[in-house]
Amino acid sequence: MLMRFRRRLPLIFGVLLVAAAVAVVVVMRKHAPPEPARLLPQGDGFLYVNLKDLRRAGLPDKMPVVSHDPEYEKFIQATGFDFEHDLDEVAFAVHYPTRPGAAVEPRYSEVFVGKLQGQRLRDYLRGIAASVETYRSIDIYSIPMENRTLRVAILGVDTVAATNHGDPQTIRGMIDRSRKLASPFGGPSLLRKYYKKIAITGRYVPFAGLGWAVFRVDPAADNAASGPVGLSFLFSKPAVVVASVSYFRNIRFRAEAFTDDEDEAKRVVEQLNTFLSIFHAAEATVGKAGPDPDVKQLFESLKVIQNGERAVLTANVPTGFVQKLMTGPSEQIENVMPQANQPAEKRSNRP
Repeated sequence: MLMRFRRRLPLIFGVLLVAAAVAVVVVMRKHAPPEPARLLPQGDGFLYVNLKDLRRAGLPDKMPVVSHDPEYEKFIQATGFDFEHDLDEVAFAVHYPTRPGAAVEPRYSEVFVGKLQGQRLRDYLRGIAASVETYRSIDIYSIPMENRTLRVAILGVDTVAATNHGDPQTIRGMIDRSRKLASPFGGPSLLRKYYKKIAITGRYVPFAGLGWAVFRVDPAADNAASGPVGLSFLFSKPAVVVASVSYFRNIRFRAEAFTDDEDEAKRVVEQLNTFLSIFHAAEATVGKAGPDPDVKQLFESLKVIQNGERAVLTANVPTGFVQKLMTGPSEQIENVMPQANQPAEKRSNRP
């Protein structure tokens, strides 16, 4: 009996070891960024939107219909892909200029996940590409766009990668990572650092979030490398801002600024509270002809607190406010690929 047990001991140990390894991978995967974001290259900022959860929440049904320009209609007819209905997930990486004069504006890398008609999309990309190269059996389409080149690669039956970064290795790295997509340990270092579980407030990025962003802010850098427009003035030192949007009966927004010390966090909180006070004072002076009700409700829900070295802002966003945003000319995602098919003189007039 003892000898039989000893013979089985290595087998039992092996099974337990495999089970432990699987458990570790499952836990790591649970706390890892979404797969599209793990394909992105290193960057200074990251943005992710889950349109599947957005549709599941019924928010698109409450949004106004957005009209399409002729070029986008041509894109839909050629590829059979409509961003509004067929895009499920999108992840962006922002690359700030690395040195003065290196670029007049940030560069971007994107991963799109959705319902693709592969051959139609390949035919469209081949038709507008200046050149096509093959890397690890995947075609890379180089599309000229003003003073840069947009490189696009179809990574799978439902995934497309694109980047206008000047280094050709950027798109090749995304292809390499797509070959080991199931690994929960990958992804850009900045994203891995801030997309994790913390003791008191849970996750920086909620599990059920509709979208989130992680980006560096450096007020001492040039405008193109200082961070999102309109935010760097709040800071006197470099910081990292993590923002998320979730939906449960209403839209919940949360943003945290991770600063170097408590004094800097206090200064950011005071800055934000000053702006809120100015808004409320202006609201009181306009009387009955006050601000839009949705805008008013949004600002009334804004709360700013300090939590150690973090400045935390939360708000409830009315659906009506989002509807008003959607009626504006915000079709940047739709135009990532279609605009490459426009004549140069027309592209130069686009914002």
